[in-house]
Amino acid sequence: MSRPTTTIAVLGDGGWGTTLAIHLHRLGHHARLWGAFPDYVKQLNRRRENVKFLPGIPIPRALSITADLRAALEGADVVAVAVPSQHLRSVIHRLKGIPLGRAAFLSVVKGIELRTLRRMSEILRQELGPLPLAVLSGPNIALEIAHGQPASSVIASTHAGLTERLQHVFMSERFRLYTSPDVVGVELGGALKNPIAIAAGIGDGLGFGANAKAALITRGIVEMARLGTAMGAHNATFWGLSGLGDLVTTCLGGRNRWLGEQIGRGRTLSAVLGSTPMVIEGVDTTKAAVALGRRHRVELPIIEQVHAVLFRRKDPRKALRSLMLRARKPE
Repeated sequence: MSRPTTTIAVLGDGGWGTTLAIHLHRLGHHARLWGAFPDYVKQLNRRRENVKFLPGIPIPRALSITADLRAALEGADVVAVAVPSQHLRSVIHRLKGIPLGRAAFLSVVKGIELRTLRRMSEILRQELGPLPLAVLSGPNIALEIAHGQPASSVIASTHAGLTERLQHVFMSERFRLYTSPDVVGVELGGALKNPIAIAAGIGDGLGFGANAKAALITRGIVEMARLGTAMGAHNATFWGLSGLGDLVTTCLGGRNRWLGEQIGRGRTLSAVLGSTPMVIEGVDTTKAAVALGRRHRVELPIIEQVHAVLFRRKDPRKALRSLMLRARKPE
């Protein structure tokens, strides 16, 4: 697949940001990876491996890694934003005063800002004003993509020309990308699946089987779509890659499912979070989703029980009982 070389700044040196920078470098683009912590950036440059967030994957020597935000952004055609959702606003605020030219922005962050309940693209527009903006989401476990395993995702924007341009930049024979006009649905799918994945992990920790997980995934996607459509998303989006696809992947593996499994085995939330350097987006997203459900008067029984387990220390088996004994109703 021939394509012109594009200069791309990837903001965020976690597992997903590092994977995207390596992927873009492999495709022949001029990629720069930016990290917020200079000492860790020095380690990345010295070891050429992201031991903390993407172990076992060599970082090419020619791929630039910097803690200098201005240097990372200089001449960038595309800025891919891959920082944790609760830190997005503070990072983007630092871009003010830095010349951005006509760079297009692509958010690959899956979360909802807890303080404001805003989606990531809303924060970008609020901080930077009108700009070419798209979002990318889907079943994209970073380590699998870094290993070159096949994966697919969705790029969404209200500007069709931008989605097609970014699709051409990022797509490869192992990373297939589709386009969508539904920014709200694609973003919410990537965020709301995380509390459901925590529920799946709790079930794993309690020793439940395939029947329970299948029911959870099926009813979980209904909750996600119910809230999403109330917020202006297209219902069909939740049955695609950025909804059901991402939900299935996250319920089978990943850090949100892992956290739930630890909770199901009896560990406390604080103990689990203290044992890993990883940001587990589903914890704050659970709080945000419950608040959004109340704001939009949408019933979210699974997410509400996850919230009770995480933040009110409700016994997971009692949470299951609350779900199973809800009032009888048609599907």
